[in-house]
Amino acid sequence: MKSLMVALRASIILLLLCGFAYPLATTGVAQVLFPKQAEGSLIKSNGKIEGSKLLAQEFKGPDWFHSRASAANYNPTASAATNAAVASDEYVKATKEKINEIRKENNDLGKNIPADLVTTSGSGFDPDLSPEGAKAQVPRISKATGISQKQLVSLINKHTIGRQLGIFGEPRVNVLELNIALKNLK
Repeated sequence: MKSLMVALRASIILLLLCGFAYPLATTGVAQVLFPKQAEGSLIKSNGKIEGSKLLAQEFKGPDWFHSRASAANYNPTASAATNAAVASDEYVKATKEKINEIRKENNDLGKNIPADLVTTSGSGFDPDLSPEGAKAQVPRISKATGISQKQLVSLINKHTIGRQLGIFGEPRVNVLELNIALKNLK
């Protein structure tokens, strides 16, 4: 009986420490040191939450920059890659369909389509495009909105994020932030 009481007390203490004290302490420290990240890196426009800087959103219509394709259909509860091998018939078929869709949407695209416009990311939620992927959409958006191509390219350049520490990763553009800036131009 004595051993049972010791085990019960230890369980209660560990539950309080690990289940309540530790999560509250780490949340408190995160809120103080990294408040924006602790809240989900939310982007607000005119006081309204537009989305998270960390998650891709689907944008439809000719007058918006379109995000990278999502294997999870932009459903945040279903994060996943395609799991299809690059040489598989399924992957080749899906890529060809996406290429045809991109060409149909962007008549002036030509033969060189940036890879990130037709491939999905590992998580299915990559919020960024390459500057080339964004610039490939400029003629379509310019035609739909009446905003000059020069203004749109300038907008992309203004929102391009360089390599981390100058050497890691690739230059990129956050599509949500770019579309918010585009909405402000309209």
